Parts: sequence; structure tokens; C-alpha cells
Amino acid sequence: MEKQERHEPAAARIDDPWYDALASGWGELDATVPAFAPPWQRAAEPEPGRSAAEIYLEVQRSAAFQEVRSRYRRFVVPAVIAFLAWYIAYVVAATTAPGLMARQVSGAVNVAMVAGLGQFLSTFLLTWAYARHARLRRDRAALELRWDTQEMTRGMAR
Repeated sequence: MEKQERHEPAAARIDDPWYDALASGWGELDATVPAFAPPWQRAAEPEPGRSAAEIYLEVQRSAAFQEVRSRYRRFVVPAVIAFLAWYIAYVVAATTAPGLMARQVSGAVNVAMVAGLGQFLSTFLLTWAYARHARLRRDRAALELRWDTQEMTRGMAR
């Protein structure tokens, strides 16, 4: 059996598949370059002797990280409360008001069936709303934080 060549770990290039250079305005065909620096050039060089834990704690304490977490909480907490209230209302109504739930809406369809289908619909709507909120309000800031953190930790290894 032949041995395969091994590559040195330092020779491997680490690319981030989440960052699309053309989508962010870099490398456009008209050769214009934005005035701001890309995330990998914006990160500060780490001070000698800083550990990865110190870098991550610094990022966690930063205003940008706190803003991302705040936006997350402002959406998730009310959404979870509303969804759980809707779910508990359905379960309580099904157990305490069987007459109401058995009331026919149309043909063989009753209130319980409509409310049960409403549970599925609300789950899909909540998932869509969460994904939209994340895409519009948090993803870009979180990606920039991720780039900055990776660059700081990579600089630490140099």
C-alpha cells in the first residue's frame, strides 16, 4: 500500500463559505472598491500573550455582540410566549370545553380540527418569521463578529 502525501497544517487555507465576495460589493466588474475595509482587514491584531478565551470574552462584552443578542431576545421571548399561550389554550379548550371543540364548522370539520390545523399553520408562520428576522436583523452583524473573532484568533496563532 502506498503512503499518501501529507500536507502541513500551516499550508491549508481557511476560507469561510458564508462570505460571498461578489454579493457584498467586493470584486465588482466596474472595478470600484468600497471605502470601508472588509471584515478580515478590519480586525485588530491581537496583543501578544492573549489567549483565545480572552479574545472571545472581549467579543462577548462588545457592544456589537450585545446588540445581536438583544435583537435575538426581542424576537424570541415574545414569540415563545405567544406560541406557548396559543398551544396551552388549545390543550385547555380541548380538555375543558369538549362541546365547543365538537361544534361543526362545515360538514365533518369541527372547531378542534380547525384549531389543530391552526397549530400547524402557526408553527410554519413562526418559523418563517424567525428566519426572516434573523436574515434582516442579525445575520450580517453576526457574520462580521464571526470574521473579526476568527481574524483575532488567527493572528494569535501567527
